[in-house]
Amino acid sequence: MLAHMADFLSPTERSERMARVRGRDTKPELFVRKALHAEGFRFRVNVANLPGRPDIVMRRYSTAIFVHGCYWHSHSCQKGRIPSTNPAFWEKKFLTNKRRDVRVAQALRGQGWHVYVVWECQLRTIAGRERTIKALAKRIRRNQRDGA
Repeated sequence: MLAHMADFLSPTERSERMARVRGRDTKPELFVRKALHAEGFRFRVNVANLPGRPDIVMRRYSTAIFVHGCYWHSHSCQKGRIPSTNPAFWEKKFLTNKRRDVRVAQALRGQGWHVYVVWECQLRTIAGRERTIKALAKRIRRNQRDGA
């Protein structure tokens, strides 16, 4: 079970803040897209006819990439903790999100796609960003060499 953290905002303030959360074109997504483009990759974004509408799709490499926020996808890092306010709701919400992520990845793999997830926390530091993009680019290029 994940640790709980205290909410320092009122319910109204929390609601307003949650309403401002973007579903696409987030800073982490934009960073990954810019970095992959600089590596020479070309791609489409938010492809609607694929399961889960991947954030980045590279048909040439049969690759779908999701850039997950640690909070919303309940990552095992510091940011993936369940809030102490209404924990039953959040546990259910995060479990639903995680199950959906697994189903989507399985569906894509079943269609022959390589699926990668980049976590928001991997991009927090310069070293983390460089390491993450370098490893991702290497995996993507390997997909093409392996005939996938």
